[in-house]
Amino acid sequence: MPLLTTPDELTSKAFDYIVVGAGGSGATLASRLTEDANVNVLLLEAGGVHYDDPVVDIPAQFAATFLNPKYDWGFPVVKQACSNNVQHVWPRGKGLGGSTSMNFLCWIKPPSQDVDAIERLGNPGWNWVDFQKYSLRAETFHPAVKEITDSFPHTYNEKNRGTSGPVGVTDPIHAYTADKVFIDTLVNKGVKLLEDPYGGEVTGAYIASNNVDPRTWKRTYSASAYLHPYEDRQNLVVLPNAYVTRVLWADEKDAERNLVASGVEYIFGEQKLTVTASKEVILSAGAIKSPHILELSGVGKPELLEKLGVDAKLDLPGVGENLQEHHFASVVFELDTTKADHQTLDLFFNPEFAKESIRLHAEGKGTHRTGITAFAFLPLTSRAPEETSAAIGNLEKDIKDRIAKGEIPPALAKQYDIQLETLKDKGLPDMELIAFPGFFGAREIPAPGKRFLSILVMLNHPISRGSIHAKTDNPQDFPEIIPNYFKEEFDTKVLVEHVKFVRSLTEIEPFKSNCTEVQPGPACTTDEQIADYLKGIHTTTFHTVGSCSMLPREDGGVVDSKLKVYGTKNLRVADISIVPLHIAAHMQTTAYAIGEKGRFNSSICSLQ
Repeated sequence: MPLLTTPDELTSKAFDYIVVGAGGSGATLASRLTEDANVNVLLLEAGGVHYDDPVVDIPAQFAATFLNPKYDWGFPVVKQACSNNVQHVWPRGKGLGGSTSMNFLCWIKPPSQDVDAIERLGNPGWNWVDFQKYSLRAETFHPAVKEITDSFPHTYNEKNRGTSGPVGVTDPIHAYTADKVFIDTLVNKGVKLLEDPYGGEVTGAYIASNNVDPRTWKRTYSASAYLHPYEDRQNLVVLPNAYVTRVLWADEKDAERNLVASGVEYIFGEQKLTVTASKEVILSAGAIKSPHILELSGVGKPELLEKLGVDAKLDLPGVGENLQEHHFASVVFELDTTKADHQTLDLFFNPEFAKESIRLHAEGKGTHRTGITAFAFLPLTSRAPEETSAAIGNLEKDIKDRIAKGEIPPALAKQYDIQLETLKDKGLPDMELIAFPGFFGAREIPAPGKRFLSILVMLNHPISRGSIHAKTDNPQDFPEIIPNYFKEEFDTKVLVEHVKFVRSLTEIEPFKSNCTEVQPGPACTTDEQIADYLKGIHTTTFHTVGSCSMLPREDGGVVDSKLKVYGTKNLRVADISIVPLHIAAHMQTTAYAIGEKGRFNSSICSLQ
């Protein structure tokens, strides 16, 4: 695989496909396309190359790349009026591998019903059966080691695990005592311990796999899995540091009056250059940049494009709309080290310990071998069933009233119908809890020597919708990101119920004997106080979807079920921006599945 350091060689090359963005979907799709020796692909990535970079490769360095411009775009977010006017920043991966090179190593799959809902919204073939087929192509699974199985009743089902994919996935090498406290408490509370959360049933508690290769104990990310091993593949050309600004269009439309993509314009250093594609252009630039590139290419709301001074080529008002984002906060507990030797990630606050752990990693030992592992996905009614059922009923009434008044358009009403079904189903999850074995708080770091367990509470199915749009016609200006956090009051209610459920664990062993709450602390008691705490500290979970929704065009869709942009002959979007309704899962497995499906199933995405 030629990895170019300059674009000079591109002037004499012809490409069938141009893929924009080398993240989870883009690197996967480009690599799989070029398994056909007769297909030539150019992969353009705006960031650099991080091969053999220990900050990327070595696990357990959570957020080490965040806000570092070498690795992270650090997209600013508009201050959120319904979220204490806090100024958020969205970290996103910059370089070959995209956000798979900087995530928290969580290998998670959604509930089957969430994936089937995508098909129900008008996308034939986008269902759980197909999702499972293509996600399995991405992974090679390595079962848990004896240290884990000795500590946890750890089981798995072989049919739910891939055996020959590029992404190395392993159950964690290290069993944290804090994880065991969390899982055992949930089981004692009556939460189901799952046999295997990778077959479409995720409601319950479990120890998750990580995208780590146990042969090296290094992170496996899209570039290391799908690109680096194929350096000799001559029909895949990769150009890093190539910032795509817009899609180029042929002078003439096709017979159906569709726009025809002829290539892309990109910036390399001080140069503005172009390159052509004979077959297709595929945007895999992520949920923030794919809609941004579309708008700068003249695709979107004509009135917005006119204000920007961009020539409107295609009226497609769904571009940048229907934005949905997971976000989370933490409830922090101090662990009683007299009850157990709680070895948590707090030890990394000691520079000598961290240095020694890095040294041990080179020998295949130590703490730097694992990601986040202990999870629970639960129905909202797990917390005070009568109270939460009443809240769901009030939400349903409010939505129906607003639909009747014309305040909620029919397309969004279809999504809300499915969300209400999920909320009312006592077997489907709307709450996500993660045990982070260490201090994960927004306030001052406590005194050295203490050990903590932070329970992260995640909003998985937001009712609020936001948007991402270009602010200027300068492609290097960041787009305007408006997630509308907590605009819908029910989202606040859901996260408040998360916190109250977490606090109920302090009445149950072994949580009761091991954990004392420090954040938000005993002074925070009422729902209003909890909500204020959450709005002050919550942050992105890096799982943005919906900004190029795969929906019928009349429902605000940007792409059809073959991932083709409406009104074009040969422009596609293949990344998690196409997901039209959010799912209860961390998104990297889904990103890989989109890339795999785009290549292998020509009846769905005829990229061959």
